[in-house]
Amino acid sequence: MKNQGFPGHVFDGRPIIGICNTWSELTPCNSGLRVLAEAVKRGVWEAGGFPVEFPVSSLGETQMKPTAMLFRNMLSIDVEECIRAYGMDGVVLLGGCDKTTPGQLMGAASVDLPTIVVSAGPMLNGKWRGGDIGSGTDVWRFSEDVRAGQMSVREFLSAESGMSRSAGVCMTMGTASTMASLVESMGLSLPTNAALPAVDARRTALAHMTGRRIVEMVEEELTLSKVLKRSNFENAILANAAIGGSTNAVVHLLALAGRMEVPLELNDFEIGSEVPLLVNCMPSGKYLMEDFCYAGGVPALLREISDLLRPAGTVLGGDISDYWADSECFNREVIHEFGRPLKPAAGIRVLRGSLAPDGAIIKPSAANPALLHHEGTACVFEDIEEMRARIDDPNLQVTPDSILVLKGCGPRGYPGMPEVGNMPIPKRLAEQGVRDMVRISDARMSGTAFGTVVLHVSPESEAGGPLSLVRNGDIVRLDAAAGRLDLLVPDAQLAERRENWKPRLPDYGRGYARLYIDHVLQADKGADLDFLVGKDTRPVRRESH
Repeated sequence: MKNQGFPGHVFDGRPIIGICNTWSELTPCNSGLRVLAEAVKRGVWEAGGFPVEFPVSSLGETQMKPTAMLFRNMLSIDVEECIRAYGMDGVVLLGGCDKTTPGQLMGAASVDLPTIVVSAGPMLNGKWRGGDIGSGTDVWRFSEDVRAGQMSVREFLSAESGMSRSAGVCMTMGTASTMASLVESMGLSLPTNAALPAVDARRTALAHMTGRRIVEMVEEELTLSKVLKRSNFENAILANAAIGGSTNAVVHLLALAGRMEVPLELNDFEIGSEVPLLVNCMPSGKYLMEDFCYAGGVPALLREISDLLRPAGTVLGGDISDYWADSECFNREVIHEFGRPLKPAAGIRVLRGSLAPDGAIIKPSAANPALLHHEGTACVFEDIEEMRARIDDPNLQVTPDSILVLKGCGPRGYPGMPEVGNMPIPKRLAEQGVRDMVRISDARMSGTAFGTVVLHVSPESEAGGPLSLVRNGDIVRLDAAAGRLDLLVPDAQLAERRENWKPRLPDYGRGYARLYIDHVLQADKGADLDFLVGKDTRPVRRESH
C-alpha cells in the first residue's frame, strides 16, 4: 500500500477504517459521494485512524433492469465479504439511492464491526414555472397528465430538467430519504444526517465529524450489535409513520432485523398504524426535503413523537433522546405538532385475509380516504407485460370502482419485486378525470408514489398464493381500518382453480438471478436470501500469503 504514497508511520497499528462507497455515475443519487468520502477521510486522519476507501456495487433505482431490488442482497454480500476479507476495524457506509443504504447495512450487520452511516443527502428542491416540484411524485402526476392529454411531452421534459438540478437523492420523502431518516431515528448516523441537502457544506462537515466518531467507536468497541436492538427498530417504525415514509421501509427493516437476529415480524409494523402524520412532505404532503431540513429535520420530528419513542442506543454511545435534546421546529407548516397533525393514524397498515394470508401492506397517508374501505370487481393482469399491453385499451372492461390486480411481480415472480404496484390509471378513465383506484399486487411501490395501492401480497402469485387464483370479475374487498383484504370467491371454486394452476417463474438458467429465485424469502420475511439471515462474526482463518 506504500505505492499510494502512505508514509511508514501510518502502519503503526492505528485503527483501519473502511469507507464503503457506492459512488457511481450510473447512480445519480450517489454521484456526490466522492466529496463526502474525502471529508470522512479528513476526520479519520484527525482522530488518529487510517482511512481506506473501497468500492462496492452501486444500485441505481431508475437505471437497473429488471429492478434494483433484485440486487440489494447481492450488494449486502459484496459489503459483508469486503469488510470481512480486508480485516478493517470499523466501517463508514456511504449510500444514498434506495437499495444502497439497506444493502450496506445488511452486509455490515452480518459482520458486526463498529459501523456508522453517512447518507448522500437530498437534491435541492425542484423548480419549474415559478413553483416547487418533487422528483418522483410529480413525475407520476405529470405522466398521468400526459396520458390524459392535459400536458404535452415538451412540458413534461422541461419539468423533468427542473426537478433534477443538483447532486443528491429524491428530494421527496421517497425511499432514499425515508431510509436516511430511519437510519437517523435508529441512531445509526450523526444527528441531522437525513435532511441536509447533498450540496450543503454542513453535510460535508457532518461527514468529517463522522470520520472522527468512527475512530472513537473502534476504541470504545461499540459494534453494530451493541447499538441496534429491537427498540431501535420500533423507533424506526414509529418515525416512518410520522414522516409518511416509504412502504419499502417494511422489507428493508425486516431484512436488517433478520441479519441482526432481532425478532421483528410484519405485524410489528402495526405499532405505527395509529401514529399521526406530522411531516408535510411529498408524496403525503406538499413540501420537500430541503424544507424539512430548514424546519428542523429529523431531530425536530423526534422531539414531537418523543413520548412514543423507546430508550435506544446510538452510535454516539448515549440514548436516542440526545438526538433531539437541542432541537426545535422552525416551520409548523412543514413539521406539525403532535396534537395538530397533518393526518391522523397515518402509519403503514398491515392487511391480512383470504387474499393475503401472510400479509400485505398499504400506506393510508398516500391514499384516497374514500377508497380505504372498498369492494369492487377485479380487473386482472397476469404479468407486467399484459398490464402494459392492455392498460390503455379503450375496450378494457374497467370502471372507476374496479380493482386493478397485478400478478407475477413478487420476489420470485419478476424476479426482485419491482416498483410497479402503483399501476397507471387506465387511459379511458384518466381522460375522464379519474386519478386513483384500488390497486393490488405482490409488487412494491416507489416511495415517491401515491394512491390507494395494496403491496407485498404474501405469498406472491408465483409461490402459489391466493393472488394467483384471482380472475376477472371476482369480488375483492379492502378494509384498511380493519386490516382486511379478502377475495370473495367460494372455497370450492378456488380449489378447482388451484388444481389447474402452474407457476410461471422467470427463465433464468444461470447467474445471480437464478440463485435469487431459488433462495429468496417472501416479502413478509424481508425478501432476503435464506442463507444470508443472521450474523457470521468468525474471523477469516487462512492468510493471503
